[in-house]
Amino acid sequence: MSVAGGCGFRIVLVPPLAFRRSPLAFRRSTFAARPSPLASLVPTRTLLFQATTRVNAAAPISLENFTMVDAGRLPDEDRAALAERMGYRQIGKELPDNVTLQDIIRTLPEEVFEVNDVKAWSAVLLTLTSVAASVFFIAVSPWYLLPLAWAFASAAWTGFFVVGHDCGHRSFSKNKLVEDIVGTLMFMPLIYPFEPWRIKHNQHHAHTNKLVEDTAWHPVQKKEMSKWSPAMAAVYKTFLGSPLKLWASIGHWAIWHFDLSKYSENQKPRVIISIAACVAFMAIGWPLIINATGWAGFFKFWVMPWLGYHFWMSTFTVIHHTAPFIPFKDAKDWNAAKAQLSGTVHCDFPRWVEILCHDISVHVPHHVNSKIPWYNLRAATDSLRANWGEHMTEATFNWRMMKNIFTECHVYDEQENYVPFDFEKSEPLFELQRKTLPNSM
Repeated sequence: MSVAGGCGFRIVLVPPLAFRRSPLAFRRSTFAARPSPLASLVPTRTLLFQATTRVNAAAPISLENFTMVDAGRLPDEDRAALAERMGYRQIGKELPDNVTLQDIIRTLPEEVFEVNDVKAWSAVLLTLTSVAASVFFIAVSPWYLLPLAWAFASAAWTGFFVVGHDCGHRSFSKNKLVEDIVGTLMFMPLIYPFEPWRIKHNQHHAHTNKLVEDTAWHPVQKKEMSKWSPAMAAVYKTFLGSPLKLWASIGHWAIWHFDLSKYSENQKPRVIISIAACVAFMAIGWPLIINATGWAGFFKFWVMPWLGYHFWMSTFTVIHHTAPFIPFKDAKDWNAAKAQLSGTVHCDFPRWVEILCHDISVHVPHHVNSKIPWYNLRAATDSLRANWGEHMTEATFNWRMMKNIFTECHVYDEQENYVPFDFEKSEPLFELQRKTLPNSM
């Protein structure tokens, strides 16, 4: 247990027989110790402190003597070593408690908030053109090239979402009616009801990295696991603890966006209209596709690009908001500046993906202020790096980072941020993944 003292120290209570199974956390002495294939990522930690030891919060922390929650307070050299081993270019320093989100926003140049109609509508044109091109590629590709065509199509379809995403944040146009219409139309091919998504997504921005209130992604809590039936546990662990997590947004889409009970009476009329728009697309669009291309064509031209879109959305979201050293907090302990700046990961993807997806992966400034249009995110990032760069976490997409997310970052723990689903006993699925998933690609 970790207790903050009023005189700048912290008391850390660690059982005398505490041990470590993974690079992410200590494990309780009541659990059987098992070596981890990932142990080489971080040196084995020594026993932190005896139960009565007091430690000055400003005292240096080393890689041999830390928990993941302390990563931001490591000396520069040690943070760099930890970042390299875990697949990140940089792990940000801990942001001082007295820095507010408004302090960060005030350092951004005013021009990054300016809405440009030409640039906004150029994204619509690019998306429509790239989607049309993807239809052509799918149509003319032999079976062995279809995966490449689907990869292109999935990124192009993600462009639909990003345009609607800016509409939902009121950063597409100065006219809200235009934003509602464009957002609804962009979301229709994805069968995504615009209004319920807008409501829940804005809740995610207001409560980023809060343990309960964040509606996008957050770790499972131990008390939730205790309620699972064996069948439910198998489903959750398979989809949230394996590469299938990169399609978990399908579950989020189905659970959150069609249930009217999740919305207030004032919200329901607009929610119903958005759902009706999706039903209309299914009622008209799907039969047209099937009539023109058959069921095989429906699979080729709609199902596979739709699944690919969910791959990108899940991948972006998981990487942006899941890292062993980024904590989720109870509402009472939550700090907006830390959550939005230091608690959001910047990750570079292949340039063609970023172009087709309208820089949705340039995510830190978007969380600092969601009113920044997509075409100004890179300029905003440059500004944040100049003023707050040492507090930012950055990466280039790699499977070493993803492996940690798949195999270790599952269950919330107050002291360690994350423990894996099999923190109590070994489970074949996770042990197999630790042995077989590549550390890099």
